[in-house]
Amino acid sequence: MENIVEILKSGGTILYPTDTIWGIGCDATNIEAVNKIFDIKKREKNKSMIILVESEKRLQDLVDVPEMAWEIIDLSEKPVTIVYENPRGLPKELLAEDGSIGIRLIKTDFCKKLITKLNRPLVSTSANFSGDKSPLKFSDISPEMIKLVDYAVEEDREKVSKYSGSSVIKIWSDNRIKVLRE
Repeated sequence: MENIVEILKSGGTILYPTDTIWGIGCDATNIEAVNKIFDIKKREKNKSMIILVESEKRLQDLVDVPEMAWEIIDLSEKPVTIVYENPRGLPKELLAEDGSIGIRLIKTDFCKKLITKLNRPLVSTSANFSGDKSPLKFSDISPEMIKLVDYAVEEDREKVSKYSGSSVIKIWSDNRIKVLRE
């Protein structure tokens, strides 16, 4: 774990298991690392990426959380990413064109420990090249991608995710809601 945190703190990129698919990630506050992920994935820079947080406190440090968001987080059986308006302290490179950001309050132990030790939010985007299928298990990740990151986490490599992605719901500060992905 300490090795992974040092890689992230020095601007590195990792492949890691999330509560859904395998992701490619970095310190969400490091612009150079965020740009590395865009390059690795061959992803257009105008496509936003989501971030993971480990606690309600960190979530509240980054965004004003509408009451409706808490209800959805509490009631959702499937992992849920909520798109919030007006985030604080995040690089503009991570944000959508309208300035919003997708954030998931993670529930898996590995990711919670990693984000706690890093003490910063973690970028999470599918560990695939743009347009390819999302990896449900480590062996689904392209060997070329594995070579492009700084570290591939050993944890849960044999596990197959039961979710091909999270639900994505946009919530405005006036509690309007739009389901972007079920």
